[in-house]
Amino acid sequence: MTNQFALTEDQREIQDLARRFTADRITPHAGEWDEKHIFPRNTIKAAAELGFAAIYVSEEQGGIGLGRLEAALIMEAMAYGCPSTSAFISIHNMASWMLDRFGSDALKAKYLPDLVTMERMASYCLTEPSSGSDAAALRTRAVREGDDYVLTGTKQFISGAGENDVYLVMARTGEEGPRGISCFVVEKEMPGVSFGAQERKLGWHSQPTAQVNLDGVRVPAENLVGQEGEGFRFAMMGLDGGRLNIGACSLGGAQRCLDEAIRYTRDRKQFGRAIADFQNTQFTLADMDTELQAARALLYTAAAKVTAEAPDKTRFAAMAKRFATDTGSSVVDRALQLHGGYGYLMDYPIERFWRDLRVHSILEGTNQVMRMIVGRELVRE
Repeated sequence: MTNQFALTEDQREIQDLARRFTADRITPHAGEWDEKHIFPRNTIKAAAELGFAAIYVSEEQGGIGLGRLEAALIMEAMAYGCPSTSAFISIHNMASWMLDRFGSDALKAKYLPDLVTMERMASYCLTEPSSGSDAAALRTRAVREGDDYVLTGTKQFISGAGENDVYLVMARTGEEGPRGISCFVVEKEMPGVSFGAQERKLGWHSQPTAQVNLDGVRVPAENLVGQEGEGFRFAMMGLDGGRLNIGACSLGGAQRCLDEAIRYTRDRKQFGRAIADFQNTQFTLADMDTELQAARALLYTAAAKVTAEAPDKTRFAAMAKRFATDTGSSVVDRALQLHGGYGYLMDYPIERFWRDLRVHSILEGTNQVMRMIVGRELVRE
């Protein structure tokens, strides 16, 4: 009976590959990346050599053509070493998938070969200074002029801004609201593209984050993804997968902190006994593990639904994202508490995970918006 809930042999091999890569290339260096704000471009490109830059890009376009569950396994494994780096790779995957799924043959031929290998890296540009959760109210405009569109506006909190080469930008080509939004591929070197100062963040120090400024940027008409007015739909479909990946990053980070807490409480002695021998510690660890397993089961179920294009995929992706990110932060917070004062020090990895996971309940749609999505769908049924 339990076989239906088990990973397949292929999925276990993918998970093991990602875990080995993380142990070799991410975990030993993540603390330094965080402390010195290092963007590990070479490590990220090494992940691309394993296919991790094009996880659900079709094989005919050079990707590895896997599903959302396999993507979640990879993101969870890499987040065990560094949630910030794993999340960056997730965002690149989302942009590459959107181009593969909705771009013209010419557009795919122009950009995907370099995105698959990460010779060029991609950002996803939806959020603006005045429109966060209300993404459909975005103000960036794209006006058709002959064979070009002229884009003007500002995008906020963009991962990879200033470092990445390609930007999938949502801009308004028509009426107010979601139906007037289109998607464009913008290159870093196009005249009129500039970037704000790097944001000073609580966490996610291993990846750059800044504004993307578009000042009359002329974008060839063939860089329109799909048709005019389809951009918001593309963006929301991309977010279903992005939410799963961010949830998976929370699971990976929280699992690392649970493992660290188990090791620490076994070694640390107080009142003549290992902390792990106290019943209160065991109860805390038991709750942490139980909640992580429950969040993981929901997230894997949601991933299967998104891959299968199930009618309730968006609701399950929202539930899984909300539950996994809230659970991840709660588990890490308790792991820090079990470490006592040492958990607050940078000598131990817990405080880094505590900082990195905090943003997961905000990005890809705040967890309050996730509740709105779920509640709205329930009322409509």
